[in-house]
Amino acid sequence: MLHALRGDAVEHLRPPRPIHFPEFELVAEGKRHLTLRTFLYQLLLHKLGAGHSVGSDQFVYWNARDPKRKLAPDVFVCLDVPNESFGSWKTWERRVPELGIEIVSPSEDAGDDWEDKLGRYHELGIRELVRFDPEAEVGARLRIWDRIDHDLVERRVAADATTCLTLGLTWVVREVDGEPVGLRLTDEAGGLVLNALESANARIRELEAELAKRPR
Repeated sequence: MLHALRGDAVEHLRPPRPIHFPEFELVAEGKRHLTLRTFLYQLLLHKLGAGHSVGSDQFVYWNARDPKRKLAPDVFVCLDVPNESFGSWKTWERRVPELGIEIVSPSEDAGDDWEDKLGRYHELGIRELVRFDPEAEVGARLRIWDRIDHDLVERRVAADATTCLTLGLTWVVREVDGEPVGLRLTDEAGGLVLNALESANARIRELEAELAKRPR
């Protein structure tokens, strides 16, 4: 019985027709966009640890039959899936990410292009979608959509700050690596969530302060 279920005992009526899912596409990226995207990726990677997956600018596929159905979020998070190296993210192999983040660049069209992208995120099944526009007016830089009853509904956001439901933290707009306007997170106490470098520097300052208090 067990032998009959082995792959080498199964016959198929035709050979498979492989479907190619590309892993990259050459697209120009401005320096500010690179800075904001990389910072947020490293921040979430450090905060969430190895037990959760964080991606940045990799293709996410959700239709195993159609490679054209894809997105490349600036940053995305899939909880409880161990973080490992991957060229692209296929939801039928790894699951649908809960959180997607898009950072608007000057070359993007805020109209039809975004509506198409929003429709793709809806089709993907994303739970929480963040759109950050560093060039928008104060109070309009942060937009978020939540999945409710299978619909993707935009949330009311005030003062460029709102809860990240996926992570239990708060989105805020702050300076990032020399850029005056960037996307960050704060914890329950209102403190900034730090990336690995910031955490190391903070620890160094603590140790220096402790040494300074010791009698000479």
